[in-house]
Amino acid sequence: MKRWLAAVAFGLTLTGAAHAAIDTYEFANDAERARFRELTQELRCPKCQNQDIADSNAPIATDLRREIFRMLGEGKDNQQIIDFMVDRYGDFVRYKPALTSTTLVLWFGPLALLVGGLVVIGVIVGRRRRTEPVAGSDTLSAEERQRLDTLLDKTKDD
Repeated sequence: MKRWLAAVAFGLTLTGAAHAAIDTYEFANDAERARFRELTQELRCPKCQNQDIADSNAPIATDLRREIFRMLGEGKDNQQIIDFMVDRYGDFVRYKPALTSTTLVLWFGPLALLVGGLVVIGVIVGRRRRTEPVAGSDTLSAEERQRLDTLLDKTKDD
């Protein structure tokens, strides 16, 4: 009985793997297969957001793979396929968006924040150096020095 329950439990755990989608496409040659692989790894899944469409099991990724396969069959080049996907889903669909006026912040924003932070730190350190007294400088007035001397003389007498 225990073996039978173990076999049923094992069979139930495998049913989830049996439903995984596997794309099977017939390519004319290995070069076309390599182009398909390159394109599906270069484009991001709009639903998963952190997976390329080659690795995603989302329904939209399946549709995008099917669309790329169709376009390859029509003889479109990689740039035409990427342009179609960008027109349809925006620059977000590319892992490495092109350098345009709309993506300048994406490409140079982190560098600008780093430089801005270094400038702020430099200003803060510079201001502190100017306001802190220099070691060994005479900052006591004549009256304070006299009072200090009398206090020190008192402690020597005790």
